[in-house]
Amino acid sequence: MGKHLFIMVLCFLVFANVNANVSKLYSLNPNSKTEQFHSLRDSIKEKKPKTKFSFNSNKVTFESFDENYQKALNYYNKSSYISAAQLFEKLYPLSIGTPYGDTILFLFADCYFKNKDYQLAAYHFKDYERRYPGTERTQLAALNCVKACYYISPSYEVDQSDTKYAIDVINDYISKYPNSKYIEECNTMLDELRNKLALKDFEIIKLYYNTENYKAAQIMVRNFMKEYSYSIYAPEALYVLVLNNYDFASKSVDAKKKDRYLACAEAYDALSVQYPTSVFVQKAKTYYDESLKQINILNTKNQ
Repeated sequence: MGKHLFIMVLCFLVFANVNANVSKLYSLNPNSKTEQFHSLRDSIKEKKPKTKFSFNSNKVTFESFDENYQKALNYYNKSSYISAAQLFEKLYPLSIGTPYGDTILFLFADCYFKNKDYQLAAYHFKDYERRYPGTERTQLAALNCVKACYYISPSYEVDQSDTKYAIDVINDYISKYPNSKYIEECNTMLDELRNKLALKDFEIIKLYYNTENYKAAQIMVRNFMKEYSYSIYAPEALYVLVLNNYDFASKSVDAKKKDRYLACAEAYDALSVQYPTSVFVQKAKTYYDESLKQINILNTKNQ
């Protein structure tokens, strides 16, 4: 009886210790079962995003590897990318360390890319570049990661965190592969993304001007020209500044009008010097001339 009691107590202590360890593990990561990625940067750099495909329970074994590999290739070649991805994901763990490994991971990533699931494609192409540096596909995987990030970039009206990350990814590619034949393509994507950021700020400039927040518009244009003087919106931003400063001056008390008309003339000078061929130079000339006229009138009054 005493022996049985001792065994029962011992089992209870072991079970309690196991439960305590499990509880401790979950306390370290209480959200482990509900983790979700919130941004492109997080999904590529920090977490493996969850697959969006639903897989059946049929297992791929070493014995059925070749058969399923050929089946996956057939799905891929027939553009049945979801079916191909289902098999490639099952095949990959068995292919690690074999000649099939890099091909399967690349095609798996490409299934997502061709299915326009760019967030998962970006993650897996990035993973391929990390796992298989120096292969024939490494540079192409990096380029496809760039393209996926580019496609994820949203329209200018919303938060641009993903656009900024895409710019970082493109710059990283250019730095790693300066002699790539895709550099021109990358620069084109880079220009488009930068112009998207510029457009967002340019729309804010117009909003400030249209709502008569003249000082805020002046500050916004100043910052805009520091960062986006190369953009297609830069000449028009200076033109809006000319209009902004002219309206600001015309609605000011006499004591402040001269300085504000001078600010209008200075904005025109910046526009005509930096972008002499822009159509906005001629459009702004009327406000420049009127500003000089008003300055002369004010000078005559003060004599």
